[in-house]
Amino acid sequence: MAPGASLMKAGENGRGIASRWYPQTLAKRIRAIYENRHRITFIAADAFEIIPDFLQEADAVFFIDPPYTAGGKRAGARLYAYNEVDHEALFAMMASARGEFLMTYDEAPEVEELAARHGFLIRKIPMKNTHHAKLQEFLISPSPGTFSAISSLSAVQTPPKKREPLPLALPLPFPKL
Repeated sequence: MAPGASLMKAGENGRGIASRWYPQTLAKRIRAIYENRHRITFIAADAFEIIPDFLQEADAVFFIDPPYTAGGKRAGARLYAYNEVDHEALFAMMASARGEFLMTYDEAPEVEELAARHGFLIRKIPMKNTHHAKLQEFLISPSPGTFSAISSLSAVQTPPKKREPLPLALPLPFPKL
């Protein structure tokens, strides 16, 4: 985290965690992760050092959510102490992956160009930032099947209509395609 950031602040309008996420949905997702904990490995390391070890494994699935700094975006630099990412190298590395992956990125022409150059597909999804501005975010994958799996998962986890939509989050592990 960046200097001055914390795990939990007062939240928007003093509502804490409820200002950004639905507590019931979050609890359900945490339980799903717990039930599948034997199938999940978290590695605290530099992705550029770890990912190459798994690129040739067809059953490896990657979720990549780098700091949003491509195309001159600043949110990633503001939020994370470790925010310098070689986006070109990341896309080139993932182009050699035998398994599935899903990357998230801010909508930016530079990201669209990287995805096109490496033959990846992009799906735009709506999101709201902390100021409730409506924006688009990219989901990037090498396979249309990844988007189908996401659509079927998100259809099951639709939040109540009255509330603000959640950022897309997948229960772990990612379904095998």
